[in-house]
Amino acid sequence: MLIKGHVYKFGDNINTDVIYPGKYLSITADREEMAKHCFEAVHPEFLKNAKPGDIIVGGKNFGCGSSREQAATCLKYFGIRAVVAETFARIFYRNAINLGLPVIIAPGITQQVEHKDDIEIDLLTGIIKNMRTNEIIEAKKLPDFILEIVTNNGLIPYLKKKLGISSN
Repeated sequence: MLIKGHVYKFGDNINTDVIYPGKYLSITADREEMAKHCFEAVHPEFLKNAKPGDIIVGGKNFGCGSSREQAATCLKYFGIRAVVAETFARIFYRNAINLGLPVIIAPGITQQVEHKDDIEIDLLTGIIKNMRTNEIIEAKKLPDFILEIVTNNGLIPYLKKKLGISSN
């Protein structure tokens, strides 16, 4: 499975309060409305410049802070194709997987790509290619069971399929 997109790059310690501001926590059912508030308070240019299909690249400890799953939810419903970071906070990492948002650990990625680069991620091999430089970046390959959850659009659809339960 290949994911291609433009890089929207952040640094270290991007926390869930920055990704999805706490004042919007009451919005839970309207995921498209949630998506309109990604990074609103601290990085308002994100909403103006990022596009559905982009790939977020972050530094160390991406998704730290509170355990709110709304941070991963707003990114997914904004249209972010994947998040690649040097390291992730564990709860954000698992929340993203549960929602079917690919999260890839790639040590050193922030030194190998620039904002607006085009990259290609091969989820099967863990290889990332910077299309501008043709540089190959080795990420940690997702374990097969996590890849299966992600390719089924999240934990609930995966379990329904596995158990033969109708999605209706």
